[in-house]
Amino acid sequence: MQNRIEVFEQMLAADPSNTMVMFGLAKEYEKLGEDAKVIAMLEKYLAGADDEGNAYGMLAGAYLRSGDREKARATYEKGVQVSLAHGHPSMASEYRMAIDTDLAD
Repeated sequence: MQNRIEVFEQMLAADPSNTMVMFGLAKEYEKLGEDAKVIAMLEKYLAGADDEGNAYGMLAGAYLRSGDREKARATYEKGVQVSLAHGHPSMASEYRMAIDTDLAD
């Protein structure tokens, strides 16, 4: 796993604006449970990419695991909007369910 991360990090160093590499690196960090790195990478990714919704679910999950319920909720809500705008109603439903179950007050 570490080799994949090193490769992604080298690719990102060579092309710091490559959003595909950012997303791939975030997925690798997620596999290792490194939520702080997932959050940092996905925030950077979302600042430069037109994501269709998937990254919002990953980011919200990382916030939730890190204990930041407020950011998790806001990120899931944004994910609902983005996924619907890109024609992904099942993803929007998944995020709504996460809000209702994982973030119920």
